[in-house]
Parts: sequence; C-alpha cells; structure tokens
Amino acid sequence: MKKQLLQAVAAAALLGAIPAAFAQNAAIVNGKPVPKARMDVLAQQLAAAGRPVTPEMQGQLREEVVAREIFMQEAQKQGLDGTDDYKNQLELARQAILIRQLFENYRKANAVSDADVQAEYDKFVAANGGKEYKARHILVEKEEQAQKILADLKKGQKFEDIAKKQSKDPGSGANGGDLDWAAPASFVPEFSEAMIKLKKGETTSAPVKSQFGYHIIRVDDIRQAQLPKVEEVKPQIVQQLQQQRLQKYQEELRAKAKVE
Repeated sequence: MKKQLLQAVAAAALLGAIPAAFAQNAAIVNGKPVPKARMDVLAQQLAAAGRPVTPEMQGQLREEVVAREIFMQEAQKQGLDGTDDYKNQLELARQAILIRQLFENYRKANAVSDADVQAEYDKFVAANGGKEYKARHILVEKEEQAQKILADLKKGQKFEDIAKKQSKDPGSGANGGDLDWAAPASFVPEFSEAMIKLKKGETTSAPVKSQFGYHIIRVDDIRQAQLPKVEEVKPQIVQQLQQQRLQKYQEELRAKAKVE
C-alpha cells in the first residue's frame, strides 16, 4: 500500500513537471528542446526593425524557430558546422552582436538629457537666428557676361527670364534664379555679404565674384528667421548628439588600442 502511494506521488510530481518543462521550450525537435527564449529574441529583433510582434503572431514565431532548428540539425548532420567558412562567419556574427551590445550599453550610460538638447538647440538658434532672405541670383562664368546682364536688366529685361536662359546654376536657374528663404550663413561669404546690404526689391549694382563665378543678386523679401520649436526638432538633436558621442567613444578606443 505504501509502495503504491509513493508511486502515485511520484507520478503526480512528474505530470506536474511536464507543463513547466514545456513552458520553457517552444518545442522539442527530434528530441532536442527549442528554448522559448529564441522566440523572445526573434520578437525583439523584429520590433527593433520596426515590426512590433502582436500576440496573434506567436504561432508564426514558433514555426520560425522550429524551422530554423530543423534546418540547423540537418546542416550539422552534414558537417557544415565544421567548415572554415562557417567558423569565420560565426566569428563575424559573434563580433557584430558584442559590438552592438557595447555601443548600446554606452548609449544607455551616456543618455542625452533635456539640458543637452536645449544647449544644442540654443547653438542652432544663435547660428540661424536673425533675418532670412528670399533671394534670386544669376550665375555666369565671366565678368563680361555679368556686366551685360546688368545692362539688360536696366533696359527692362526680366530677371527671371535671364536666369532661366543664362544662369549656370542648374538648381535655381530653372526657377528663375529663386533661392527660396535662407539665412546668410547658407551662402558663401562673398554672396551673403553682398546680399545683406540689399533692401527688399534691390539688385546688386555690380557682379559679385565667388568661387563659383559671377553673381547678380536680387532680394525679393526679408523676414525674421522662422525656426522650429525645440520640441519639434528634439528627436533629430538627440540622434545627432548620440552619434557624435558614439563616434568620439569609438575614436577614443581606437586611440588607446595598441595595433601592430
């Protein structure tokens, strides 16, 4: 009687352990457990790639890790895991995973704060604040051409028409020389210095020479710079600062390394 009781207890314990074992595994393929953790990692990879996994996709994840296990077992049967090519690729994959984790840990330990974002935004405002100019220009190669254009403008020819026909700036020429709204810092110094001296509606009285050729500049309008609010550009600033810090970290590691 006692022996039967012990057997019953043992059987109950075994039956209780089976669900726990299966809970840890996604499946058992040819007698080899496939950990459920593989499904979790795969789900994380998909989410990182912009494809969040819904509860309805759990079955697909399970099928994927099972298929991979089946194919991997067959590859091992054929001895493919013993080839130099496999070993080299495995080492590169191992390095990539560790390096990615290293950089992720660095980003977490050196998170960009709101104060960092504000400081960077203030620099942006200082560099791009002030006035913006809606200007047009006609760019030609020789000064003689520029002088003739100025003469033609005085005779009444339209700035836009001349720009379309003669400007060698392909971007603005097709649009009648239109450069759209921009801060003076957006242009080469010679151009911006001449432009900011003009009032609305004025054209340079002489050709302006730069590294690109000779410019005839006209200012169509002037306004205070229209800058985005810090909240609107915060994601871009965070990303930029993260990249800058990570690049500096990489350079520091390279500088400390002894490479022979």
